Amino acid sequence: MFTGLIEDVGEITEVKPTPGGFRLRVTTPLAPQLTPGDSLAVNGVCLTVVSSDAEGIHADVSPETVRVSSFGTLRRGSMVNLERPLRADARLGGHFVQGHVDATGTIDEIRQEGESSWITVKYPADLAQFIVRKGSIAVNGVSLTVAGVDGRRFDVQIIPFTNANTNLRFAKWADVVNIECDILGKYVARALEAARG
Repeated sequence: MFTGLIEDVGEITEVKPTPGGFRLRVTTPLAPQLTPGDSLAVNGVCLTVVSSDAEGIHADVSPETVRVSSFGTLRRGSMVNLERPLRADARLGGHFVQGHVDATGTIDEIRQEGESSWITVKYPADLAQFIVRKGSIAVNGVSLTVAGVDGRRFDVQIIPFTNANTNLRFAKWADVVNIECDILGKYVARALEAARG
């Protein structure tokens, strides 16, 4: 379980094909605090650390993760949001983020408003029931509030702190981003679906 509060922006320094997918190397100052078996959210995707050293970690990426996330676009030099799991005794400052990406979206528009910026994301139609105005959403693992919904697009506003401390500062038109909808909304939708038979 994660919160969507990003701890570091790491760099992809290796993308190595494996028989079952590929292995990533991510350099980050968090590496000395991570050991094999630990979970780490990378752009909102929960990965397992398979090895670590003083400068970075390795994690395996399965074919299913490639299918449902933006990981197929990662290259050497890509900057990724990183978050370690929520400790049981910690404050929950963002929202409950599982690290289980629902789908990818595409950045449709970026515009400035004072020191903040607006990002509009186009999303797949099957996520529509889970995205509501003033609800929570994770974009590349960042906990955000949906400011508006228009058809198959939603708006989020990025404050200067979030811009400076996440990879959203590198966002540009047509970028593919990972989307995880709020787990509470998904459970409500499933319960209503079950009740309707």
